[in-house]
Amino acid sequence: MLVVQCHTLNHVVEYTTIQIIMVFYPNATRTLSPFYDKRPNEEEVSLLVIHNISLPPSEFGTSGIRDLFTGNLDPNAHPFYKEIAGLRVSAHCVIYRTGEIEQFVPFNERAWHAGVSVFQGRARCNDYAIGIELEGTDTLPFTDQQYASLQLVSDFIIKRYPRITLGRIVGHNDIAPGRKTDPGEAFDWARYRTGLRSTFLNR
Repeated sequence: MLVVQCHTLNHVVEYTTIQIIMVFYPNATRTLSPFYDKRPNEEEVSLLVIHNISLPPSEFGTSGIRDLFTGNLDPNAHPFYKEIAGLRVSAHCVIYRTGEIEQFVPFNERAWHAGVSVFQGRARCNDYAIGIELEGTDTLPFTDQQYASLQLVSDFIIKRYPRITLGRIVGHNDIAPGRKTDPGEAFDWARYRTGLRSTFLNR
């Protein structure tokens, strides 16, 4: 809630209350990234994009992802970090190998996760997409805990944004083909989509 103080010519102070809504998944740890901005229209949120990430590459349980998404990545901490230290990127949520969910950007705001992208002829997917990162790689299996958490947060998102249909839940590779490959061959799309059936039947 934001309170704005106004002064009139007669020095009478008036207060206007502006409600600021930030949509978070209630069971996520919140760590706000500086790398996000306003969507053109929150009502147009209609795409859910699944990614994977590990920092350093193929290493899990480090602070690298959090450091990257909050602008605190130390380029001297690992040789690979020198290549990416200047990136200004984020995702709405990260699901770690343990199943823990950390949210960096409110769902109603625009995270910077998709990059140059297009879905069904419409470019700039960040404008209307929600991005979820799974800690992992293209080739290593994701954990049972990650699938369980992904199911729960997806259920929350789909109920909040009904324009996201089963056909509008995609991988990063689908919206940036030739440039991106995640979530990769190790991601079990059949398992994930089967788990979502009850969500769509009951909403």
